[in-house]
Amino acid sequence: MDVLLSLMLASVYQAATLLMESRQVIGLLAAFLAAVLAAHIGWHGTDRAIARRSRSED
Repeated sequence: MDVLLSLMLASVYQAATLLMESRQVIGLLAAFLAAVLAAHIGWHGTDRAIARRSRSED
């Protein structure tokens, strides 16, 4: 039982250490995804605004 508990604690500790070390990479990926999403939304928003203007002029 002690061996199992120590293995579980070691794996939790290793996972926590890995997350702390990879925090910067995760932040960089999150910032990149947010920028891509903002560009995508901005592109579609601009496209729809132009389409509305052209429909109202016709």
